[in-house]
Amino acid sequence: MATTRVSLLAQFTPPSLFRTWSSQPHHSLPLLATASSDKSVRIHSLTSFNLISTIEGAHKRSIRSVAWKPGTEGDPVLATGSFDSSVGIWRWCGDGAVPQPERYEGNIEGGSGSNDEEDEEEWRFAVTLDGHESEVKSVAWSAGGNFLATCSRDKSVWIWEEMEDDNFETIAVLQEHEGDVKCVVWHPEEELLASSSYDDTIRLYKEDIDDWTCISLLKGHSSTVWCIDFEPPSNPSIVPTGDILSSASTRFLERRKAAGPRLISSSDDLTVRVWSRVLKEKDRALTGHGRMPNSIRTGSIEEEWVKEAQLPQVHTRVIYSVAWSKQTGRVVSAGGDGKIVVYEERLRSGSRVSAAHRDIHGDPVGTRNSLVEGDVQSGGSADTQSESADDNARESGPDAAATEWVVLAEMAAAHGVYEVNHVCWAKRFDKDRTRDEEIIISTGDDGTVRAWVLES
Repeated sequence: MATTRVSLLAQFTPPSLFRTWSSQPHHSLPLLATASSDKSVRIHSLTSFNLISTIEGAHKRSIRSVAWKPGTEGDPVLATGSFDSSVGIWRWCGDGAVPQPERYEGNIEGGSGSNDEEDEEEWRFAVTLDGHESEVKSVAWSAGGNFLATCSRDKSVWIWEEMEDDNFETIAVLQEHEGDVKCVVWHPEEELLASSSYDDTIRLYKEDIDDWTCISLLKGHSSTVWCIDFEPPSNPSIVPTGDILSSASTRFLERRKAAGPRLISSSDDLTVRVWSRVLKEKDRALTGHGRMPNSIRTGSIEEEWVKEAQLPQVHTRVIYSVAWSKQTGRVVSAGGDGKIVVYEERLRSGSRVSAAHRDIHGDPVGTRNSLVEGDVQSGGSADTQSESADDNARESGPDAAATEWVVLAEMAAAHGVYEVNHVCWAKRFDKDRTRDEEIIISTGDDGTVRAWVLES
């Protein structure tokens, strides 16, 4: 049986002389932005892995997080969150030219690299967003690019709306967490925001009439939840190609589609967990037997999310980062032990079990997603879940579909003896790429950013 390994493709050059916190690839251009403790953002090419420019001069302390605004391919916009408690908005203004890949690579091949004067001309610091009282830990744009979420050590989550260029309005200050808020991320299809915290919880927020409110509290982790990420809308990893699905498998996939993208989290408790939305009765009744899922949710704005799975435990120290691939549906994690771990979810047939042994989705408990035996999900007591399982099982039938998570590959000491602060997936742009290939980007305490590929 062939094994998969994580192999180093390239190290972005030159490395930083200071700790690097996180990196984010642009949505469509071959650009990678890296937040650094030297108060700068380094922009690298994903084609040559060379430094293009350095953005600096606005923040007074480390830049902890960066995020590219969606829908700005012609004029990229970058948000930065800093330990100086402020958020910065940067706009591309390089001589009016659209920053296409050819333009960047032309600069690199010409040997110009990073030039301070050129950097100042190409990137304009547009506006500072003030309000947080302590270090800003994470910034994230909504899928449509109209909202920007920020979170801080001050235990708050802020939502900003861009009314027009360089004019942002605070539309919500959410103070639900009881500790440092580590990460914010938006749902890929809905205006649904998630945050994770030092208080060991995850919270979900939606707008209710004119106010944003917490609609769900996810408990289960026993220590700080460092990172969260939503599943891509169409996850290819669990949809087999060329196979004829059983009716149970079809119903399983219909229910999953109706529930929408799941959420994944990584924690100081050394676990990576998957959370899923529980369908309300009206939504559940409208799925199955070829019927289309109902995307309109009526009634209370509150939602129930439960722990669906706990991935195989590989890490031995805090897991700082986790990311869900939009291309393959695989998951990558990294943390204080210096490891990069890649996981894959696989569809399999469920065994015949009694209705009392099916989970809230109508699937076999303990087999659907490799849940630890005896682990009670956060949706309620074991008795309550059994009753709910009975109802779902009547609809699902005795042969429900199931999935399992497996470790696909692992890389130890990815940054030598240093911690890996962040990992993410990025489209591959270099000359040796194959069509639609992806790479893993890791950002380390050693100041280096590295690109990795999966090889069989």
